[in-house]
Formats: sequence, structure tokens, C-alpha cells
Amino acid sequence: MTRIRAGLVGVFGTVLLGAASGTALAQSADSTTEELIGGLNAELLAIAIPLTLLVEGILFYTVWRYRASNVDEAKPTKENRRLEITWTIATALVLLFVGFGAYSVMAQGGYDEADAGEDALNVSVYGNTYFWQFEYPDAGGNNTTVMVNSNQGELVLPKGQEIRLNVTSNDWLHAFHAPELGLKADAFPGRSNYITTTLNTEGDYQLYCAEYCGTGHSQMMATINVTDQETFDAYVENLAEEATEDTGNETAAGTNTTTTDGNTTAAAVADS
Repeated sequence: MTRIRAGLVGVFGTVLLGAASGTALAQSADSTTEELIGGLNAELLAIAIPLTLLVEGILFYTVWRYRASNVDEAKPTKENRRLEITWTIATALVLLFVGFGAYSVMAQGGYDEADAGEDALNVSVYGNTYFWQFEYPDAGGNNTTVMVNSNQGELVLPKGQEIRLNVTSNDWLHAFHAPELGLKADAFPGRSNYITTTLNTEGDYQLYCAEYCGTGHSQMMATINVTDQETFDAYVENLAEEATEDTGNETAAGTNTTTTDGNTTAAAVADS
């Protein structure tokens, strides 16, 4: 009867592991970056789950096999080179697999400035205390640069177009992090970190600062709105028109002008 119970416990544990792995594998792929990360997680789980079952199986078997009996002491194993070589090689192979998989994802992750194509949409992200600024160079294709503050607007990006994010900081250390999209980059003053990705699913995604930056760190959040190309084009064109209207004659003459309305900043630069 006891053996039956032990068997049922083992089966139940296996079912629980299977259910947990299914949930972990069912990750969304809202960006090409998230696809790479999800693929790596699936590969690691494919190795981790069998190893976990093997180790736990050996553990439960050992506990059951050598439970309290008439034998007071087990014979110690002083040296077993075959066993030592086996676990050393097995561990090395697992670590090599994990390292190679992680390196492959990093190499394909678009973290270099040159990873983006010529037609990629360039967007600059600036960390400030305690808000984000999003800059769209050449907004609407009319040589106008517009900037939006996160405490008044969203980071609007198009679905299906390659995007290169240039992440930096205007003061001290921050970190751009949108976990649902698989995007993360440190924001350092005087330095740019790049993320090249393509967004697959329309919707709103939460943006956080993932590096403690002071008393307002917990409030340094924003929304990333992924929309269709037509809506995005209309959005940046509207921003450009507003910026051009605000700068008036100075913009037409080629003067760099920045106008501020509350917490929303629009900067317009036009060629004469």
C-alpha cells in the first residue's frame, strides 16, 4: 500500500511539473526580441525539466531505498573516479549549452547601432528624474524633430516596422524596461545603448525604470502604445504640425526652437 502511495505521489508531481512547464512555455511573442527570449527559455526548459525529474527521481528513490532499517551505517564511498568524471562532464555540457544559447540570443538581439536596416524607424529615449522623453527625428518626413514627455504622453510605435531605440540619460543612471515586449537597456549619461526590434502585436504595454534612481523611481513609468502604421504616421505628423505652429517664423528660418506647454515639450528643427 505504501509503494502505491509513493507511486501516486510521483505521478502527481510529474503532472504538476508538466503543467508548470506548459504555462512557462506559453509566452507571448509581442516583439522579435521577445521571440528570441521565449525561444531561449523553451530550450532551457527542455533541458531543465528532464534533469529535474532525473535528480528528484534519484533523490526519492534513495530516500525510499535506504530508509530506516536494521542496517545502522551505510558503507561510505571513498573514491569513484568514474562517477566524478561523469558528473563533471555532464555539468560542463549543460553549462556550455546554456552559455551558447544565451550568447546566440544576445548576438541576434539587435543591441548594436549597426544592427538596424536603413529603413528602420529611429526613436531616441531619454531618462530624466523622474520621467521619460521620447524623441522622433524627422517626424512626418519633413525634417522636424518632436519630443514628448512621458508624464503627458505615450511612446507611440508602429506595428510591423523595424525600430531602433537609442536609449540614454540626461542626468544619472536609469534603465528602460518593457518586460512584455522583452526590451531592456540601461540609460547612462553621455552614452547610447541601442535596441533593434519589430513589434508584432498592437496594444498598450507598461514601461518601467528598472534601475533605482532616487525618491521618484517608483513613479517613473510610461505607456508604450503599439498601433498600426497609418495611425502612427498620423500621430507623428500631428506632433510635427503642432511643433511647427508653435515655433512660427523662427522654424521657417531654420532656427532651433523649443516650446514648452505644461509638461509636454515639442522641439522643432527645420532646414532653411
